[in-house]
Amino acid sequence: MITAVTLNTSIDKAYQVEDVEKGTVMRVKSCNNTAGGKGLNVARVIQICGEEILATGFCGGHAGALLEEMLSKAGIAYDFVHTAKETRNCLNILSRDGVSTEFLEPGEPVTEEEIEAFLKKYEALVDKSNVITLSGSIPQGAPPDIYATLIRIAKDRQKTVILDTSGPALTEGIKALPDMIKPNADEIETLLNISITNRNDIIQGAVKLHDMGIPYVVVSLGKEGAVCVSKEGILKAAPPAVNAINTVGCGDSMVAAFAVSFERRYPLQQALKYAVAVSAANTLTPTTGHYRPEDMQEIYSLVKAEIL
Repeated sequence: MITAVTLNTSIDKAYQVEDVEKGTVMRVKSCNNTAGGKGLNVARVIQICGEEILATGFCGGHAGALLEEMLSKAGIAYDFVHTAKETRNCLNILSRDGVSTEFLEPGEPVTEEEIEAFLKKYEALVDKSNVITLSGSIPQGAPPDIYATLIRIAKDRQKTVILDTSGPALTEGIKALPDMIKPNADEIETLLNISITNRNDIIQGAVKLHDMGIPYVVVSLGKEGAVCVSKEGILKAAPPAVNAINTVGCGDSMVAAFAVSFERRYPLQQALKYAVAVSAANTLTPTTGHYRPEDMQEIYSLVKAEIL
């Protein structure tokens, strides 16, 4: 089983509009609501991949109840700690030209009692899992090193852990040496206090993070695919050109595909090709954290992988 942790869940609203104009009334052409937070995007994609998935984290209030209802309708198992405060809302404005503008609420604070309840629940879930994904921001009230704590709990039980976050949560989290991280160029700059100006700088930064003791460092290159640094060397995979309509959730889709690959024990080259194909397929649907298997299969057959 794979467990997807989302500490800062949300109700995600994707608005389709013609254009975004400040200071005017804009009519929304369509609205798509989903149970959100990066870890829940991961959970949806894992389910489409066909693996057993359980979602956990915090949720609360009427929005939290709606979130659980959405997951139930989608057939995704969950086990959340219920908070006294309301689950947040996040908006993704998709204009006709394909540009995405996001408004992300910070989320209400969690209490020490709620954190303790989650840690107890998490330990029990880790015992039942093979792979754990830790995704997204952390709510107010949670300590900056909470991901490091969760990583150590999982590693003590010899489980595989993927960390995908940013800011202090990432800085503290990598100290516990997760099995995989997926930083972007800005995050690599912050983690290593370096300046990145080109692709080679990105790769060398990933190499330094791997040398710190992180087995797999994966960096997304957008429409150009991704690179993975591991003990097997530096591997790059690139998808074919696609007509993307929604790029939100591509990184989460990549994390999900790697979690599935670890669960299935795919060789690294196959895992990276699979992750790139799933991520690219995610861009072809308006729903965040979703893809059509037929799209993925077609893209996978055209993904090019090479050792750098």
